[in-house]
Amino acid sequence: MNARNQTAKLATPPRLAVLALVGCLVAAASSSGASDDLRRLSDEAGQWPMYGRDYGNTHYSPLAQISASNAKNLRLAYSVQLGSLRSNESTPIVVGDTLYVSSSYGPKTVFALDAKTGAIRWRYEPDLPDDTLQYACCDVGNRGVAYADGKVFVGRLDGHLSAVDAKTGDELWDVQVIDYKDGAIITSPPLVVKNMVLTGFGGGEYGVRGYISAYDVGTGKQLWRTYMTPGDGEPGNETWKGDTWRHGGGAAWLVGSYDAATNTIFWGTSNPGPWNNAVRGPDSSDYGQFTNLYTSATVAMDADSGKIKWYLQGTPYDAWDYDGVNEALLANLEIDGKAQPVMMKADRNGFFYVAKRDTGRLISADPFVPVTWASGIDLATGRPIEVADKRPRVGHRAMGICPNLLGGKNWPPMSFDPKTGLVYIPSNNMCMDMETTDAPQYKRGSMYLGKEFPAQAGPGGYPGELIAWNPVTREKVWGLKEPTPFNGGTLATGGGILFAGNNAGEFRAIRSADGQVLWSMNLGSGISAAPMTFSVDGKQYVAVVVGRTVSIPAFLGNLGSELTTTAEGGALFVFAL
Repeated sequence: MNARNQTAKLATPPRLAVLALVGCLVAAASSSGASDDLRRLSDEAGQWPMYGRDYGNTHYSPLAQISASNAKNLRLAYSVQLGSLRSNESTPIVVGDTLYVSSSYGPKTVFALDAKTGAIRWRYEPDLPDDTLQYACCDVGNRGVAYADGKVFVGRLDGHLSAVDAKTGDELWDVQVIDYKDGAIITSPPLVVKNMVLTGFGGGEYGVRGYISAYDVGTGKQLWRTYMTPGDGEPGNETWKGDTWRHGGGAAWLVGSYDAATNTIFWGTSNPGPWNNAVRGPDSSDYGQFTNLYTSATVAMDADSGKIKWYLQGTPYDAWDYDGVNEALLANLEIDGKAQPVMMKADRNGFFYVAKRDTGRLISADPFVPVTWASGIDLATGRPIEVADKRPRVGHRAMGICPNLLGGKNWPPMSFDPKTGLVYIPSNNMCMDMETTDAPQYKRGSMYLGKEFPAQAGPGGYPGELIAWNPVTREKVWGLKEPTPFNGGTLATGGGILFAGNNAGEFRAIRSADGQVLWSMNLGSGISAAPMTFSVDGKQYVAVVVGRTVSIPAFLGNLGSELTTTAEGGALFVFAL
């Protein structure tokens, strides 16, 4: 096996051993076994079995031991150094009494820890080539791992997907999803549905042709693959100019969600390639058919076949790098007196979308940050109502575009609290000018852009804000101003506490109802990862990974220096009362 494993625990945790055995038996009897197991774990308050804790990516836990009355008493339970600096972005998972967390750079290491003490049970260290950094946009982060049927699954910077034994860390299988030298890397955890492990990859800035693939949980055999830019003769191919779909982007590099009731997978797709939109369409707000499907969109697919059921394209014929990769958050909302199963998305383009998740029909779409590039969204068609002067074109430098290409929200995840009914969004308030340069020529493994994009500060004098958003009344309830953009994801809990870090390294317990900071500790390096919480032996713990971004400041020019005030880092911190 092309990996190193170090085991530091002889005895297998009893609960984990039982789960592994049950997972194998159920998988043999039913293709839905992995999904059933994960749903059962999600129903156990003390567990955190997947990236967003549940298939809806809510980042909500019902644990309530930590509350507004005692959050001030939080203390460090333990910390673990992850062995790599730079852009540590992992959200741990907990299955049984084992915590699994990954480092950046590959990941360099996946750790299995005693969730109560932090003692290392095993380490998995995949052998990775030395040249992945040059193909990694944007940065070398790894956002975590997935679990099912006694296995831990991890996507890698070299374009591989690996499965390791959850008890020992031994590598069980490994497959190549994409050749990383295309400029394609995997930085986010896969999604396990039924007997399948699903993953996309990054590379929209390198002119990849994005796709999502499904692999057998037990063997790694590819089961299906769906491309995000339709080829010749496929529905949607007419939305591309000539054969530009071949390097058209649409990379699904973040995380997927799953609705078991409709057997639907939801995944966001990246910007089209190249950024120079004149290459792939008419270079006008009157773009007609040239929407460049299925880029800068959320795509809903049948889980069994990968067939596209519907899509919601936030930014057709994208000219601003408004990646549509942000997570689809699935929940039930009471709208007009009726409970409705919806998909919510805080898009990079600055609009907050609420859509029916069986059809994709828009219910609402409202700006949650300052927006100048569009005056609104046509709910009937889903298309933005563009401000033509804000679309960069050949010979026209568009000025004062808000939000800038970091988006109203970047990848750090939002959370939904069913008690307050609020969504908690780590938002950005940055603007930009944008100008088209020469049409780029595609070269494998090289950036495929064709735009200049000097950043500007957003209105109001604050570059970031933690926003509590009501998706039913369609308004901000409260906001907590941040000193920089690109702050950490959020965790909502049943104790009425919201946990969130920021790029200044402050990790905070915040009252969910009104935004009052109840406790804070500086952890020494910027935080972009989302925290998580779990319980062992009746005690609640809260965990967060720190390690500031390195590549993102370069996209902001002189303004980016504000993101580098903390040192690079790489550590897991776990707190308890």
